[in-house]
Amino acid sequence: MVEFNDRVNLTVDDWLGLLPTYGMIIAIALLIAFFVAGLIAKRLNAYRAVLFVLAGIVAFITVLTAIESIMNINVIAGARGWGFYAQCLAGAIGGFVFTRMKKAKV
Repeated sequence: MVEFNDRVNLTVDDWLGLLPTYGMIIAIALLIAFFVAGLIAKRLNAYRAVLFVLAGIVAFITVLTAIESIMNINVIAGARGWGFYAQCLAGAIGGFVFTRMKKAKV
């Protein structure tokens, strides 16, 4: 049985191992998605928050689907099953936070 300390160490190792590559891929996907959402939001300002939330979700769906399609396997173990939806939720939260940060800055 894996002890708590082992579980924490494995989780930290996973995060540190994935951060340089997967983190950069996600950052680029979010940058593109938020840029496009920003362009659309100039015309549909009333839907700004919704657009950025959707952009975050679309960014994660695109990245996870592309990685699986290119490599023909699911490289990110946390993106299997419900993990896929959890990561899409993270994109939605990221879009919402981005909207709130932009609103506070303006």
